[in-house]
Amino acid sequence: MEGSVQNAGGIQATKTYSVESVTSVHHWTDELFSFRTTRDDNFDFVSGQFVMVGLMVDGQPILRAYSIASGIAESELEFFSVKVPNGPLTSRLQNVKAGDPVLVGRKPTGSLVLNALKPGRRLYMLGTGTGLAPWLSLIRDPAVYSAFDEVIVIHSVRQTADLAYRDVLEGDATRILPQSAGKLRYYPTVTREDYRNTGRITELMKSGKLLSDLNVGALDPKTDRIMICGSPPFNTDVKALLGELGFAEGALSAPGDFVLEKAFVEG
Repeated sequence: MEGSVQNAGGIQATKTYSVESVTSVHHWTDELFSFRTTRDDNFDFVSGQFVMVGLMVDGQPILRAYSIASGIAESELEFFSVKVPNGPLTSRLQNVKAGDPVLVGRKPTGSLVLNALKPGRRLYMLGTGTGLAPWLSLIRDPAVYSAFDEVIVIHSVRQTADLAYRDVLEGDATRILPQSAGKLRYYPTVTREDYRNTGRITELMKSGKLLSDLNVGALDPKTDRIMICGSPPFNTDVKALLGELGFAEGALSAPGDFVLEKAFVEG
């Protein structure tokens, strides 16, 4: 299997996970980092899915769910992570460097996929912190722009420095995909510092400021579709807001108006 490390540092691949090699690491802040790995030739995923990622510690695998941030056509996999102090996994994972082995599960899954949504005109992607990761994969998928006339990435963080990938999202959209030109929009908001947009996503939704800033009409379950990825409290709050507006949650078995990711890295 070219592109996959089957035996690195004495670690053997299994039916559950492959052993991949770190190709690069980027530390955005003292609390956030991203890394890229090789990709097993047999590893396929759908934009928006997550997979188990981890390390071998004292002879035992420690794995957590990570949304895949890379595009489906890329030869490498990318992941965006928080650094949890004393976390069983991230306290170690943050120290990986190029060439180090990383475990990557063989069965990606998740609800943040296009097939879990009904057809619509506008797609909102609401994320907090590292909840940006699945949007980075989805915006690199031509199918997203075939399905929607407008794609809006809304990212909330505590401090301006936490706006990872801002250069990608604020730059020329055609660098992401030619199809994204004129369709992809980015709305960053900061909660603990002065910035051009301030406040939590839920607060901005309730006040109407978010939609006013975007110069769009009221959320409409007939035309708008929404994806949500953040902390459990954030997901719960947005789900409640959408429920009040008549939006129905979707799944692969029954597509709906919005979907949310329940997997959350806590260490």
